Amino acid sequence: MAKQQRDPAKEQYWRELVAAWRASGLSAREFCSLRQVTEASFYSWRRELQRRDRQRASRPAFVPVRIVPAAAAVEVRCPSGHVVTLPAADFDSLRQLFAALAPVPSC
Repeated sequence: MAKQQRDPAKEQYWRELVAAWRASGLSAREFCSLRQVTEASFYSWRRELQRRDRQRASRPAFVPVRIVPAAAAVEVRCPSGHVVTLPAADFDSLRQLFAALAPVPSC
């Protein structure tokens, strides 16, 4: 069986819907009735979004590092797709870079 492609627009719709439900103060049943969505779909998507969020959180923050000659630049590739290149960086520069890229601890 082929793996189904994710529809980013559909995921965004359900993320916004779940956030609106949380902010509404309504029960899930009341909210679904007002928004004309089935409770089964609502609960299924809420569970799926939680699963996806847990899966994203368990991914490593950085990809493996490859050592290159000292005269070359240091390149850091983040999972987000960002690439940072520092020419012949020293340890202080790298320490500052990683501190800036580190996620802020949540409350």
